[in-house]
Amino acid sequence: MNLGLSKSVASVMEHNCRFIPGGLNSAIRAIEPMIAFAKASGAYLWDIEGKRYIDYHAAFAPYLLGHNFRPVNDAASKVLHSELSQFNAGPSILEGQLAELLCSRIDAVDKVVLLSTGSEATAYAVRLSRAITRRKHFIVMQGGYNGNHDELACNVLNSIEEIGPRVSPGEYRLRPLGAGTTIEDTRFVHVVNFNDLESIRYVCRRFPVASVITEPILQNIGVVPPEAGYLQGLRKLADELGFVLIFDEVKTGFRHALGGYSAISKVRPDLVVYGKAIANGFPLAVVGGKQEHMDYLIHHDPSKRPFLGGTYNGHPVAVAAAIRTIEYLTEHEATLYPRLEALGKRLETGMVEIFRKHGMRACVSRQGSAVSFYFMEQIPRDFHDIAEKHDFARDLDVRRSLVKSGIFFVPIATKQCSISAAHTDQDIDLTLEMFECAVTKRSHGA
Repeated sequence: MNLGLSKSVASVMEHNCRFIPGGLNSAIRAIEPMIAFAKASGAYLWDIEGKRYIDYHAAFAPYLLGHNFRPVNDAASKVLHSELSQFNAGPSILEGQLAELLCSRIDAVDKVVLLSTGSEATAYAVRLSRAITRRKHFIVMQGGYNGNHDELACNVLNSIEEIGPRVSPGEYRLRPLGAGTTIEDTRFVHVVNFNDLESIRYVCRRFPVASVITEPILQNIGVVPPEAGYLQGLRKLADELGFVLIFDEVKTGFRHALGGYSAISKVRPDLVVYGKAIANGFPLAVVGGKQEHMDYLIHHDPSKRPFLGGTYNGHPVAVAAAIRTIEYLTEHEATLYPRLEALGKRLETGMVEIFRKHGMRACVSRQGSAVSFYFMEQIPRDFHDIAEKHDFARDLDVRRSLVKSGIFFVPIATKQCSISAAHTDQDIDLTLEMFECAVTKRSHGA
């Protein structure tokens, strides 16, 4: 089969496929054109043939400060060359330092626990919500992604044929993300649209709901912002109906503000999950929240105490990287976030002008350094809007054209573009030049 791979990339895949199913350790890495990267620095990637790309993928967004950011790498390296280890017995000084940093700088958390991945953290947040409420059901958003846990991995990037007509108020049919799950048997998870408070109330009237877990901005499908009053409405419903409000800030946390999107919205969740940018690419995640909720981990009644374990929770290399990342963001907060905002605005404005100039039915949605474009008239309010109106084929065609020109928008339709502090105005301008070529190629019949 001709996959359009260069000999060198093909040889890497051929070798890997002998030992790894499909040659990749994450299904989402299966992109076209297939590229094997060999090096990264700042805002740039180099493939194994030496071609350079301006990177807007950022490995699904953790590299807020840029790839191989020296101060963070130096902090991790210092641990590697010390005699620290993952002792897994007794307390750790570094863990306490990171926890204090987070709790002192983020209004949404009184206490935190450290894990290794976002999927672990979101799954634990749901478990904790069940312990707190003594209920089993929970609500997720259609099109959102909250990790690869058996119950959370559902209803991600379905087609309009799969999800059917808009449901409001009400819930969507469960669509497991792959085989082997028990999600359809347990029926504890309920799927509704983002920005739909009435559907939250609808489910809560019918089931004992432990929690609602949502990204405060849906960033698995680009940048879908909360409508005015939506997050505040979730907070009110949580207080009224007794469920735990969980913000999944694995993507939004630290990218948009030092205190995450909860700091921007002024809406405090009961529990919050962080990952990705918290350690600038090192594997670390956090579950945090109100003290009365977090202290269920040490509840005097063992039957109410959710177990927490993990050999690599709080690994010193990742913790050191996170400490330095948070310190750096704190030290440069007054200049770093305004600069990211300016770069994001520059990209957004340029894209909007290109669409306007060529009379295209398209829009751009942005929050700070996260930017997304849609081939539809208005910024979507939920995934159903996207599934119904967005031109997925054209989106993918544009991305593949950009990759060929050295601009790495990951070739997966609707995925956000993530700007880092390492990008320059010149990077943005070159990107816009190539973006115009890419989006006009099809309409001009090229």
